[in-house]
Amino acid sequence: MRRTLFFLWAIAGWAALPAGAWAETATVAVASNFLGPFQHIAKAFEAETEHRARIVSGSTGKLFAQVVHGAPFDVFLAADAKRPELLEEQQLAVTGSRFTYAIGRLTLWSADPKGIDGDGASVLKRGTFRHLALANPKTAPYGKAAQSTLQTLNLWEPLQPRLVRGENVGQAFQFAATGNAEIGFVALSQVLALPPSQQGSRWDVPPHYHDPIEQDAVLLATGRGNGAATALMRFLRSAQAKQMIEQSGYTVSGD
Repeated sequence: MRRTLFFLWAIAGWAALPAGAWAETATVAVASNFLGPFQHIAKAFEAETEHRARIVSGSTGKLFAQVVHGAPFDVFLAADAKRPELLEEQQLAVTGSRFTYAIGRLTLWSADPKGIDGDGASVLKRGTFRHLALANPKTAPYGKAAQSTLQTLNLWEPLQPRLVRGENVGQAFQFAATGNAEIGFVALSQVLALPPSQQGSRWDVPPHYHDPIEQDAVLLATGRGNGAATALMRFLRSAQAKQMIEQSGYTVSGD
């Protein structure tokens, strides 16, 4: 009888615990171009699930290197598909967890409303600017896309003296926003996040000028048993998250 009463008391006590008592925290490595959108997504995720997302942001190349060297991240939201795939191959990510959460858009942007008048290709060819900002093509997918765009226009070599390379697309955006570069290749999402009065002028680069900027998410091996990490991976596929991603200037896959 005593054992039965104790069992019933234990069950009642467990049921009375608040939902937040079982919430977990996931450390999420986020590519710098997606930091703003993900901050909004994280808030929605936390409200929906009561789990928490701790955000670490940087260039995809640097975040990848940190994962390889043992950084305790649970989820990786990259700005490309290559690095998440490599992490799967190296067994540093959960096989089969990888998917494309967003397809990025590259834009040539100026904080000056008259800085880019119409066709950005013509602006680049005229060369009436001193500095052009872009992310480092060796570590940042948006930088690689910018390099491909300039190569498509046969301007990569001629414009070398004017290029200002940021560590990531976030830094490239800051160069252009502060006037250290009159124009810069940035993520469309960064421009759309600004108030309308500060959006300046832009030229959205035609997608065929560079390879698609497929941005993949992957559950890292260190996050395999983390309830918040697995819940976040599911949430990123939800209709709510996809709508937020599209509103931020990306396209999403149909899965």
